[in-house]
Amino acid sequence: MQLWIVRHAQPLIAPGLCYGTLDVPADAQATQAAAQTLALSLPKDAVVHCSTLQRCELLARHLIGLRPDLSLHFDARLREMDFGSWEGQRWDSLPPQALKDWTDDFENYRCGGTGESTGQFVARVYAALQHAWPAAPEQGSTVWITHAGVARAIDWLHQQKRATPPWAPLCPPLCLSAHAWPQHAPGFGQSVCWNLSSHQGPA
Repeated sequence: MQLWIVRHAQPLIAPGLCYGTLDVPADAQATQAAAQTLALSLPKDAVVHCSTLQRCELLARHLIGLRPDLSLHFDARLREMDFGSWEGQRWDSLPPQALKDWTDDFENYRCGGTGESTGQFVARVYAALQHAWPAAPEQGSTVWITHAGVARAIDWLHQQKRATPPWAPLCPPLCLSAHAWPQHAPGFGQSVCWNLSSHQGPA
């Protein structure tokens, strides 16, 4: 199975703000350019799953307009991580102790008090991956139009050899740690293709 992870275009938000599930728009011109590039790259009849946040939906709509052979489905599990009360605040304005508490208990600490823990977030992405996996890998490619955090979660699952069947329950403890959390993610409007069937990394 090929899984294409596509990140939304540059959001229209001030630099340095926390905007996980904050539903901010993306730059329309950059989104259109990203869709045009992606339309030339994706294989025929790929299945597109999209985050329900508008910065991803805009890219999906542009892409489908250019590639009507693609089918589009929306999936809230592909949303960015929920940072609770931190949403919309500057990262450098957050209490240092709260950030330390998160890195010290990276798997279980709920960001912003009411947000998700990293463990909950990874479990959500894992459930979406289980649902998206075709009955037979040769049926075609799957495309996720999503966020940097989701890309990092897939990277982590791949490193743990949990991104392919058999789908064992993802039960805590997951041994998630801040220092081992993947840092790389596609740039705004960019994509990476994972060959999950053969346990290979991104192409």
